[in-house]
Amino acid sequence: MHASDLALVAYASWTFALVVAIACLRASLTLRGKRAANAFSVTGDDVSPFSGRLCRAHANCVENLPVFAVIVIAARLSGHAAAVDPIAPWVVAARVAQSSMHLASTSPRAVTIRFVFFALQLGGLAVCIARLVLA
Repeated sequence: MHASDLALVAYASWTFALVVAIACLRASLTLRGKRAANAFSVTGDDVSPFSGRLCRAHANCVENLPVFAVIVIAARLSGHAAAVDPIAPWVVAARVAQSSMHLASTSPRAVTIRFVFFALQLGGLAVCIARLVLA
């Protein structure tokens, strides 16, 4: 398995972990009788600020995972996985760091740091695309 394949699995696993966290939070509230199972907002803001951030962090992953997946799969299918292998793990690391910072705080400093991780992720994706196209 190439590094980019492992990175794709890691990205999907992180996305899965976030949705499991949402499910556990909501199941806990439902099972304790604090909320009806059909009474949750998709945004998560109706539960708590943290729940809202958790839902947005998950949505951010869902929005970007297909882009990353297409790049990794195209590289693999074209026989050019080596073009994205050095960068792909860093894209995932930036995503996990961004999501973690999103969950941790909404302070101005945390939001700035979160943006830096987002920019690193976008830069990594751009480098992967360029390396793949030029391979």
